[in-house]
Amino acid sequence: MEYTVADSADITPHSEHWSNYFDWGVFLVCCMLVAVGLISIYSATYDASMSEYFTKQLMYSAIGLVFMLTIAFLPERWIYNLAYPSYGLAIVLLGLVLAIGKTVYGQKNWLVIGSFSFQPSELAKIITVLAVARFLTHRGRNIRTLRDLGITLLLIVLPMGLILVEDTGSASVFAAITVGVMLWAGMDIFILFTLAAIPVIVVLSFFGQTWYYASAGIFSAAAVVFRRGIIGTLIAAGLFFGAGFASSFAYNNLLKPYQKDRVQILLNPDADPRGKGYNVIQSIMAVGSGGLFGKGFLHGTQTQLRYIPKQWTDFIFCVPTEEFGFVGGVIVLGLLGMLIVRIIDVAADSHSKFASMTSAGVAVIFFYHTAVNIGMAIGVFPVMGIPLPFISAGGTSLVVNMGMVGLVLNDYRSKRLKSRRQ
Repeated sequence: MEYTVADSADITPHSEHWSNYFDWGVFLVCCMLVAVGLISIYSATYDASMSEYFTKQLMYSAIGLVFMLTIAFLPERWIYNLAYPSYGLAIVLLGLVLAIGKTVYGQKNWLVIGSFSFQPSELAKIITVLAVARFLTHRGRNIRTLRDLGITLLLIVLPMGLILVEDTGSASVFAAITVGVMLWAGMDIFILFTLAAIPVIVVLSFFGQTWYYASAGIFSAAAVVFRRGIIGTLIAAGLFFGAGFASSFAYNNLLKPYQKDRVQILLNPDADPRGKGYNVIQSIMAVGSGGLFGKGFLHGTQTQLRYIPKQWTDFIFCVPTEEFGFVGGVIVLGLLGMLIVRIIDVAADSHSKFASMTSAGVAVIFFYHTAVNIGMAIGVFPVMGIPLPFISAGGTSLVVNMGMVGLVLNDYRSKRLKSRRQ
């Protein structure tokens, strides 16, 4: 058999209360983040006759809570067995997005069914992690072999490619998943170094040829440290220099106008302060104007006077930092950091490779979303539609994020049950 879980590992012993097998730390931090999000969305919308965003987020919070707890108490073997069918469904949904999807803010990434709409790309992230985890934990799989590495990359690249056609932001998450999951699976560190260096060179190449040649040269020199022979080092160097050339070609020939605008805004937002760089400049001002303790709840100048359009989504980080200052920003970052660290602890102490890789994948997704969203708010990352976990307005994102927490809770519960058996 590919995977077995003893029957008693899926049933909470009658002699003990279920709460003894529940990770209250993860659950409570998640709830606090959702609360911060609701407070921030309320503040960002209450004076703009857009209270429906808060109402919808509150409704989706309740749905997400039920979804999270349901997944937390599912038999683990069900999650394992559903990994491949769910992956197939996700691919079908992503294909439907390209065919009949709805375009919102220049990106076709929504499916609309009657009055209900959702983003399959959000769901595809964690489903891809589950599919990769199932594949790599099958008996005999080894990420260090060319065959298994190729299949793993295919599982990730297929949904990534379908999303990349219309949404570069969501597609970029899959690059982070690739590096994070492979590292957790025991991938060769030299290959991981090569894979991680390529996107860095791509980003730096947008700053000009000097940055491109310098970064490619530095990473090529660093590759020598791994002592993988002349051929291995030359291959890595070729990939580094080729990445910069490919990014230049893609920028000039493949990116759509709005995607090029986002790159230019990152490089120089002051070039068009009332146009394309407006949101970024106002966001930086909002974050910096909060001071130590902020201007007070519902008293943020940038927030209440609507200087930042749609700030309850991509730029939600501005709200707690302007209204509660540096302290508010630290609280948000602290809660997200606590959650990510705790998830990594659960993954490291997991009872099975499948559960461990799944929890590690969740941590990678949360970390990437947090880093990029906050980077967008302070002008160090391009604006690319990456929501802040649990805080940005968005029903699909919130429910999926809470579902991912449910997977971590399931991992913790299964480990405690198995430990009790032993």
